[in-house]
Amino acid sequence: MYTETLQKILSSEILPHLNDNSTKHAAVLIVIYGKDHKIIMTKKPTTMQQHAGEISFPGGKIDVSDDNLLDTAIRETLEEIGLDVPIQKVVGQLNPVRTRSSGFTIIPFIAILEQITHLQPNSEVDEILHFPIIPLLQKLENDEDPEHVSISESYKLTYGDNMIWGASARMLKQIADIFKSNQIL
Repeated sequence: MYTETLQKILSSEILPHLNDNSTKHAAVLIVIYGKDHKIIMTKKPTTMQQHAGEISFPGGKIDVSDDNLLDTAIRETLEEIGLDVPIQKVVGQLNPVRTRSSGFTIIPFIAILEQITHLQPNSEVDEILHFPIIPLLQKLENDEDPEHVSISESYKLTYGDNMIWGASARMLKQIADIFKSNQIL
């Protein structure tokens, strides 16, 4: 798959605000990079109070210094993994995703980069993971998670020794659906 194709199918209007005051607001940045189209995810330390040990995308809750949730996603990505993503590399966003336990609504933004530089995790990140996007999304097929039936869409997938579930898996499912509708998966 060519990068131009990837950018075309994942491009969408960017609406960096949520009009929902019944939930806490957060954002993540789904970074896809390189000719072989890898996706960056992080593994949280097991010592964290929320989302301990989970695999997620760089991001977090909105801060008073952020103008909007896109600012949040870019700021959090820089803080968590040391990757400074230019705003013009953000090509779109997915539908907002709600977390089950922590009460957040998250806007996932998508950035496509030609390459990345050395990444440096902060204390909120135990490990930075680089997954090839197509093989990763192929693991998601028909893998519904019966343990999380209280959420309308629950998925999990295992890639190597890593299990991805919850909000992150639902974001990956959205990308998989886009790929399937464009006959890439």
